[in-house]
Amino acid sequence: MSVARTWAVALVGVDAALVEVEADVSAQTPEFRIIGLGDRALSEAVQRVHNACANSGLALPRRRLTVNLSPASLPKQGSGFDLAVAVAAIAAECGLRPESLAETVHLGELGLDGRLRPVTGVLPAAFAAARAGRQRIVVPAANAAEAALVPGIEVVGAVNLAEVARGHGAQVIVPEQSAVLQDAVTEEPAPVPDLADVSGQREAVEALIAVAAGGHHLLMSGPPGAGKTMLAHRLPGILPRLDDDAALTVAAVRSVSGLPVAELSRIPPIEAPHHSASMVALVGGGSRVVRPGAVSRASEGVLFLDEAGEFPASVLDALRQPLEQGSIVVHRAGISARFPARFQLVMATNPCPCGNAGVRGARCECPPMAIRRYLGRLSGPLRDRVDIELQLRRVACTGGDAGERVSTAQARAQVEAARTRASARLRDTPWRRNAEVSGVWLREGPYAPPAAIRRPLDDALERGAITLRGYDRVLRVAWTLADLAGRDLLEPTDVGRALFLKKGIEA
Repeated sequence: MSVARTWAVALVGVDAALVEVEADVSAQTPEFRIIGLGDRALSEAVQRVHNACANSGLALPRRRLTVNLSPASLPKQGSGFDLAVAVAAIAAECGLRPESLAETVHLGELGLDGRLRPVTGVLPAAFAAARAGRQRIVVPAANAAEAALVPGIEVVGAVNLAEVARGHGAQVIVPEQSAVLQDAVTEEPAPVPDLADVSGQREAVEALIAVAAGGHHLLMSGPPGAGKTMLAHRLPGILPRLDDDAALTVAAVRSVSGLPVAELSRIPPIEAPHHSASMVALVGGGSRVVRPGAVSRASEGVLFLDEAGEFPASVLDALRQPLEQGSIVVHRAGISARFPARFQLVMATNPCPCGNAGVRGARCECPPMAIRRYLGRLSGPLRDRVDIELQLRRVACTGGDAGERVSTAQARAQVEAARTRASARLRDTPWRRNAEVSGVWLREGPYAPPAAIRRPLDDALERGAITLRGYDRVLRVAWTLADLAGRDLLEPTDVGRALFLKKGIEA
């Protein structure tokens, strides 16, 4: 008795694990069974594999065929196992080259005519194969460009099953078939709006540059037309370009989400879900297949919640854990999926449901209870995780500050210089941005500010105006302001300005 073996990949979130696919033919009642904790799509693979093999001139034996997916305790889902199951089944009968099967990972869905159909999650699957030391990965032709983004592994884009089997030594005629293409998704790169378009909001622009330089979270409050949305959409443009690791993380999340990945984008992503979005849409989940939510698609970029006061309070509070941990674990019956969630949160809200509270020349008729309920959706614990709370007013005149405006290119240069300074200061630590630094290190580490510098913060903490978490966030913003100013040590003005940006408290 001989058992044929090859490899596939199981995806759980953006994590991937190699799965050994074993096939055995025995002289018992004819049956084709797949075991190893597969989902409904895997149980239906039996018929797809049967028909694909028959229509490719690779008919399976009329004996008992058992295919095991090991480790059997690992949940497996999706149609991406079809190709590996078919190759192992063919090898159990026809004797394909075992050394070729052992060094190859197979990924793809089979059509009944034997053609390979594209699947999702090819990029993280190819990474898992490369990390495990496999020499080759076979994917549908439509996924070849995505898999080729992974260095150190040979990528074979195949059109049909017969082509794959012949590559392993099968004597089969490869039919002339056209490759199955992915659904056309036209994604024109959106033009990056320029920060110089923002008029009359100099303090807001300076605060936005600080947000980008330190990786901080931002809450903007102001009436309609004050420029909140305009500022938020210009934040990705002034962020530094993504490095290789960050770009691959963004691409992996896109791949798992079912979006096409043809190249590594260096522009930080921005996600702006509508205020009617559910909790699952925001943090991820699903009943049959666990998919990443907006917080994961915004990882390494910006999550912008416009009209934050219109989001349900429970949806907003679901952001608290990923804001602290930089990742989100979605738990479902029998499976837990981890997704990255290292994003910068930007929220924009009106001061009241009608937006006219405190606006000069406008009249607000919202009852006090409606205003409290509206603003109460932004809970205290969520606001405590925000570094900068910015109050905006409507612009009273235009054109007067044209010579003082900062362009996106100028702002990005300031941000990159500040991040370089912060990275040099944090070179002996696991952090690279001020927003990531531990509060204990800020207060007790080698760069802990003296008591005279911390006095306004200590007074605010003693009065209960800020929490200890808020205390640390003010210190992080203060270091960002010092980096932007080119200083190596904190000054009282840095702490005072950071305290004002957090709570509107004058030092």
